[in-house]
Amino acid sequence: MSKQLVAYFSASGTTARVAQDLARAAGADLYEIRPEMPYTRADLNWQDKNSRSSLEMRDKNSRPVLADRDANVAAYDTIFVGFPIWWYVAPTIINSFLEAYDFSGKKIVLFATSGGSGFGRAVAGLQPSAPNAVIVEGALLNGRPNEAKLKAFAGKY
Repeated sequence: MSKQLVAYFSASGTTARVAQDLARAAGADLYEIRPEMPYTRADLNWQDKNSRSSLEMRDKNSRPVLADRDANVAAYDTIFVGFPIWWYVAPTIINSFLEAYDFSGKKIVLFATSGGSGFGRAVAGLQPSAPNAVIVEGALLNGRPNEAKLKAFAGKY
């Protein structure tokens, strides 16, 4: 069995709960991807064209600064990367995370939470940030998936 890491970004706590449950069900380690400057409620207002998240998502070169670079990705074979879907893709902080480490030869399995949209172009938007890794569109894990579902999901990879 390969060694697994669940790395996640959560703006409101929804993705954090799913990531914690996934890590527990898979027997994987857990790592939180945090921005150096935490997002406020106003930053996350997608209806405001000038909110921080709106500005970041309009600029495909935006790379929010990470709070740390403590993930020991070299120790893992498979890294589950979780995030909320923003504008049908991953938030640009996920690009920041992928570009901060060498993922060569690693399998990155995406999981996401969403209020209504699917993965959209998430894989295509992330692949350039980890060109030597295999990035797989895993699953939307909305709500509180039960342990059996999470074990089955993790077991596929």
